[in-house]
Amino acid sequence: MRSFQLYGWFADFNQQNFYFGRLTIEEGRVREIRETGDKRLTWEKRELARPLILPGLVDSHVHIESSMLMPSRFAKQAIRFGTVATVSDPHEIANVLGLDGIGLMIKDAEKACIKINFTAPSCVPATLLESAGAILKAENLTQLFAENKVVALGEMMNYPGVLAGDTDAMEKINLAKRFNKPVDGHAPGLSGAPLDTYIKAGIHTDHECSFLSEAEEKISNGMKVLIREGSSARNFDQLYQLIDKYPGMVMLCTDDYHPDDLMDGHIDRLIRRGVAAGVNFFNLYRAASINPVNHYQLQTGMLKPGEKADFIIADGVDPFQVIATYINGEPLFQDGRVEIDLPRIDLLNAFHALPINPADLKIKGKSGQYRIIHAWDGELITGSETAHLVANDGVVEADLEHDILKIVVMNRYKPAKPSIGWISGFGIKKGAMASSIAHDSHNIIAVGTSDAEIAEAINQIIFHKGGIAATESGISKILPLPIAGLMSPDEAGEVGSRYAELTGFVKGLGSTLKAPFMTLSFMALLVIPHLKIGDKGLFNCDTFEFTDLKAD
Repeated sequence: MRSFQLYGWFADFNQQNFYFGRLTIEEGRVREIRETGDKRLTWEKRELARPLILPGLVDSHVHIESSMLMPSRFAKQAIRFGTVATVSDPHEIANVLGLDGIGLMIKDAEKACIKINFTAPSCVPATLLESAGAILKAENLTQLFAENKVVALGEMMNYPGVLAGDTDAMEKINLAKRFNKPVDGHAPGLSGAPLDTYIKAGIHTDHECSFLSEAEEKISNGMKVLIREGSSARNFDQLYQLIDKYPGMVMLCTDDYHPDDLMDGHIDRLIRRGVAAGVNFFNLYRAASINPVNHYQLQTGMLKPGEKADFIIADGVDPFQVIATYINGEPLFQDGRVEIDLPRIDLLNAFHALPINPADLKIKGKSGQYRIIHAWDGELITGSETAHLVANDGVVEADLEHDILKIVVMNRYKPAKPSIGWISGFGIKKGAMASSIAHDSHNIIAVGTSDAEIAEAINQIIFHKGGIAATESGISKILPLPIAGLMSPDEAGEVGSRYAELTGFVKGLGSTLKAPFMTLSFMALLVIPHLKIGDKGLFNCDTFEFTDLKAD
């Protein structure tokens, strides 16, 4: 490998100023950073600090599957924005394909241009109350830890199990402790004594905070908070004040990030937003880079002598724009281009659902009060409402005038009757949409205005053995996802373009949601309050039990 030197401005995170210096790289590692200027720049003089050489950016928690891209394809796009590493939970593909799916992700990531680190999925399935493609116990995960394939135990969504001392949950936490790995948490709204019990069980992080008070309580109890800004769940505006108040206890993540958003930026966009909001740049950058590397003990260089030369060059601080990304001393992104070869991908899948008819989707019953799921834009939490619905000839009908639509979840792993309910918040006035991305078990999920349209959208998904689809008046559009029904083998540009086209199509049906497919994918997530629907029925996430569709 070549040796070379670069001159530019560097950030001193301790002194919180900028200095001019010379970076020497030898054999892919940082040999030396020598200060060569005679003056340092304070934050007030930041406009003079260009070009700026910084440690690379790190996404501290992301499900790469949500980008609909395989790791190598995700990496080729993310590197454009200064991302040099991720902490990725392969929870989604694990629910479909188990250890084979995790192995597929690891194999592909080993050939990626950035350093993709994995956590061991802790909740496969997320709950036994829905149909999934795999079950992973602690003994199934042991080899991942023993072979150092993972940097942590993935988000422990089963917080009721942790609070109850559930054997499966505690065995997985103790497995991570045995290998000295951190444990990621997932505890939306948990507070008081239950939160204390959850943290003391060995949980180190949480990325589900929606409110500042919630996050501060968790930090005060020793938990690190990952500020999430994904395609659907967006908490940066509510939580960015944490960065200056608790600079060592905060990280940045995307969690679930769709391909159209990845075309426009990654963690770099949060640097720009933080600077615009007046957040201390040095604290902000720690949250976006240094803190996750230290917390997860990543093998990612942070511009220190002897470490791997993983860094970026930015065209100044404000606006923050990445112009080059180096991995192991190699400029893999520069001059607007990424020059890498992509590996071949095996199309593993598990899809055995059979086509349905509109008659399969009728809800038979009487007029009366029915329970309604309410979807909120940008939130994983849903509302639980009731509304009066009218039945004609013994069949309950949707109420399009009041945005009450039919929602369907259908087992994709074997032929089964669909589960049917009601939902508001999507705003669709015509047509239907469907997806094989339905967290966390990834059955088929659909919302629409008529049984015929919903059946057509679902059947498009079944025919292609996975994808996202929308239909209206005989026009159907689909983005096939033949890898586990979650991902495409194509590159980011192609997938992002087709996803954006489908999103635009659904918005043309009347939806006002920013990311309607992302929102749809969380309506079957039974571990997030308050009312959801799985392939086995309507589910009350507060009482953790199934509930009747009819409310009176």
